[in-house]
Amino acid sequence: VQLVESGGGMVQPGGSLRLSCTTSGFTFSSYDMSWVRRAPGKGSVWVSTISTGGDIKHYADSVKGRFAISRDNAKNTLYLQMNSLKPEDTALYFCAREGDLPRGRGTQVTVSS
Repeated sequence: VQLVESGGGMVQPGGSLRLSCTTSGFTFSSYDMSWVRRAPGKGSVWVSTISTGGDIKHYADSVKGRFAISRDNAKNTLYLQMNSLKPEDTALYFCAREGDLPRGRGTQVTVSS
């Protein structure tokens, strides 16, 4: 099982980023998938979850209306579109499959002026 996050970077407040999570080694379309993040010096926090078919999505209140989770089951890839970024969104972002801890190295998102 492999999950590889990418797409992070440094942006100014109000900016946008699109994260990707490329997966292999399991049947991607059979799992709900989530994004979690870990801010410096803090524990991991759940961000968003998407159902296997992509029709059901849930978001943490802190990102609702600004972030959008999506998936492409044909490409075994999970996405997180992040808009209107705030400094408090600064964190290491991980993807995880249902019932499992994050396995990848994460991708760093830094929001700073």
